[in-house]
Amino acid sequence: MPQHHRLEPQAPWVEVVTTEEDWDTADPQLLTTMLGHLLLIRTFEEYVLDLARAGLVHGPAHSSIGQEGGAVGSILPLAAGDTVNGSHRGHHQFLAKALAYVEPKGIDPTRDFSPDVRALLLRTLAEICGLDRGFSHGRGGSMHLRWKEAGAIGTNAIVGGGVPVAAGSAWAHRRAGTGAVAVTYVGDGAANIGSTLESLNLAAAWRLPLCFFVENNRYAVSTSVEEATREPRLSARGPGFGVASWKVDGMDVLAVHLTMREVLAHLRAGNGPALVEADVYRYFHQNGPFPGSAFGYRTREEEQEWRARDPIEQLSGHLARRGILATSDIEAGAARAKDLMADLGDVLLEPQPGGKPGQRRIRPREWPDPGFAHVGVRGDLSEFAGARTTDRDTFTGSLAEQKFIDAVSGVMARRMREDESIVVLGEDVHRLNGGTNGATRGLKDAFPDRVLGTPISENAFTGLAGGIAADGRYVPVVELMYADFMWVAADQLFNQIAKARHMFGGDDAMPLVLRSKVAMGTGYGSQHSMDPAGIFAASPGWRIVAPTTPFDYVGLMNSALRCKDPVVVLEHVDLYSSMGEGPVDDLDYCIPVGRAAVRRAGSRVTVLTYLAMTSYVLRAVEALGLDVEVIDLRWLDRASLDWDTIGASVRKTNNVLIAEQGPIGPSYGGWLADEIQRRLFDWLDQPVQRVTGGEASPSISKVLERAAIASDEDVAAKLAEMAAY
Repeated sequence: MPQHHRLEPQAPWVEVVTTEEDWDTADPQLLTTMLGHLLLIRTFEEYVLDLARAGLVHGPAHSSIGQEGGAVGSILPLAAGDTVNGSHRGHHQFLAKALAYVEPKGIDPTRDFSPDVRALLLRTLAEICGLDRGFSHGRGGSMHLRWKEAGAIGTNAIVGGGVPVAAGSAWAHRRAGTGAVAVTYVGDGAANIGSTLESLNLAAAWRLPLCFFVENNRYAVSTSVEEATREPRLSARGPGFGVASWKVDGMDVLAVHLTMREVLAHLRAGNGPALVEADVYRYFHQNGPFPGSAFGYRTREEEQEWRARDPIEQLSGHLARRGILATSDIEAGAARAKDLMADLGDVLLEPQPGGKPGQRRIRPREWPDPGFAHVGVRGDLSEFAGARTTDRDTFTGSLAEQKFIDAVSGVMARRMREDESIVVLGEDVHRLNGGTNGATRGLKDAFPDRVLGTPISENAFTGLAGGIAADGRYVPVVELMYADFMWVAADQLFNQIAKARHMFGGDDAMPLVLRSKVAMGTGYGSQHSMDPAGIFAASPGWRIVAPTTPFDYVGLMNSALRCKDPVVVLEHVDLYSSMGEGPVDDLDYCIPVGRAAVRRAGSRVTVLTYLAMTSYVLRAVEALGLDVEVIDLRWLDRASLDWDTIGASVRKTNNVLIAEQGPIGPSYGGWLADEIQRRLFDWLDQPVQRVTGGEASPSISKVLERAAIASDEDVAAKLAEMAAY
């Protein structure tokens, strides 16, 4: 018979329970401040539900009533420099952090609330209502609350979506050596989602000062935690990743506070991440002012049992028992909070003209200007003021034939020597003599603490890079080994990084560079050969760079690193081993954002192309001997396209062909053709023509792959057809 040896996790896993002695020895000022926070947050949430009931909140109102003890207990021990983010149900977390910021000495519920508290609650209420005076001018609303100055780095509508971002904040804290930590708040639903689990592993592997705070409120909408997982003790997730974990009654605000003090000692000592599970209960349904029992997925008896353990009632009982506050003092504090919210409501609301008695509306002056709707999708490029820009025709330095891949590693080495804020991360970037293609050759030896080889966890490390970029102290350069892997990280790329600047008001920079390769023609098949240009072009917020020569790569990468918007730099595997002119010593110039390159002048047809397809087009044109103008677009996103160069060419040739290599479905040329026909219709002699691959993604078979993607023969055939028009 085989022997069985019981295995135990190395990371500790404990439950914290308060005693009567803990309550008797707790600092009276701490307890009264806790009450002040709880009363303000509870009253604020009740007022929001009143507005929702009256139809004055556009969109959801995810109430945190019942869960305030977890947020207040865990946030009061934090320092001003610590950062927090949360989920769609995040009003209480946001307010707890912001209240601690504006009142660092504590809130006395027996006194009138300060003007700073009033201003904070007014801005928060305005944001939830979608109004201009809100933190993001109404763009974020209830689910996207951010006030970076206070350390509240953003609540998030995607379940688990903010967890990798918080990991990036924690990494930045550790790198800066400030001793600050990050806390990411998630619910029971997020405890089972990939972004959370990937981030748990990554944070543990890198020993990040990050607390995963799980508010287990028992239900993900209507699905109970017991239905969702075999292990409903969600703190059990931590030890499996080597993460020290705590479980606590989240309705007991003092127990949460004492637990968080232990957690912070663990984090600040450099022991890596921690996980806290706080058992809480949301009194109302997922959204709106009705209890969950009204929808049949839980009973009134269950709700009453949890309400009997209300965090405010528990704390109030101990304050009265110890003689710190009389019951009348507590009731007066609650009344003051209600009066404050009523006053704030009067600032934002007015009687509905011609309405029923008591019916109100948002004051018209509080709404944002409709013209603000699209402002701030990207920055204004003011960061390029003073930058040295040049192009091939004006460059005065020495040039020499060199491999494209050497330009990739060379310019990154130069920038990392000149700028200590740049950090490179991705799978295998620290090994194999520069990753799988040599793009990071020599960087790990030169900058050992700034070249980070990651676990295979695209969602986690891409989101972590987004958190680093949002922090603002560092510039992450992320490598996704193949463009197809972007789908694994799609939430972070398109919901988080791309939307962050605009969603949070348009002012905050997102300086992130994403490198990835297009591998069509290499035999890697349909899951490693994607050209993502069309996908990124349809995602507001990203800038897209597609270099085709060593010279261009240096200048375009320098521009990408200088840009305060996220920039994806596409690299084609066919180009890595190609030779071309590149700078010998001067690797410090920028190619201006939005400048295309005319690779061949002509007057009969304008061909627009990019990446490796550029060489196919040039080869086809030379073989045919046609008078064709070939434009290498270089910048592909909607905001950066060189319409001056495109327009001048089309007005000359009156014919346009868009040539790209990949499948027709996600192609870049579809939207570009539409845009050209809208802008330049009067100068076109025929519809915009296109060359693309077929419908299917490339296969591994050499014959089938060549048949699936476009080549110079396809370009030649289409040009011959157009010339005969």
